[in-house]
Amino acid sequence: MSRETPKDTSPALPAKPTNQAEHEKAKGAIDPSINAVLALDAYKGNVTGDNVDTAEIVMCLRSTIQEIQKGDLSTLEAMLVSQATALQTMFTSIARRAANQQQLKHHSVLMGLALKAQAQSRATITALVDLKYPRQATFIKQANVAHGAQQVNNSPPTCCSPAHARESNQDQTKLLEVDHHGSTSLDRGATAAAARGDQAVEAVGALNRPTNRRGKGKGVTQR
Repeated sequence: MSRETPKDTSPALPAKPTNQAEHEKAKGAIDPSINAVLALDAYKGNVTGDNVDTAEIVMCLRSTIQEIQKGDLSTLEAMLVSQATALQTMFTSIARRAANQQQLKHHSVLMGLALKAQAQSRATITALVDLKYPRQATFIKQANVAHGAQQVNNSPPTCCSPAHARESNQDQTKLLEVDHHGSTSLDRGATAAAARGDQAVEAVGALNRPTNRRGKGKGVTQR
């Protein structure tokens, strides 16, 4: 049984706007400054009244945006300072109201709101400091600490160098001996003849050799 393909119910998008008026209306719907003013219009009645021209607010906001785009952050700095101060004032007011409450439930609710305002004030101050003094990336090099007679070497190993390997092997196999005049000479590994004073190290076969090499004889030559 084959499954039916669900029908596409999304509206078809036209290739071009129907007219210039519709195009401008669509641009205004997604314009950040207009969106901000629409949200601001819902609350500005409690601040400046309803007699403020909305178009003038849009023009002022766009002017501020252009200043910020050019690198002038003075408006943002003033905004953050004002917000931090307002939040601090809210914290003080709500905390005083909480202190006058007789019921624990009311006291807890008000203190929770006061601490939230205090936390938002601190976060706003932190944002202001980051805006005023941006943080810079710090690159830390590797630090090797050796205690006592330890040695830390981060250089690449040189054991793979053939010339260095041959020199190391030759240095390790050299045997030096000192003569009576204090000079050193290379010992080539020649075996010295046994002196008469070292008769104890002569071959033991000449001292304790059985008379019969096949083991038939019982006698052993004594020294």
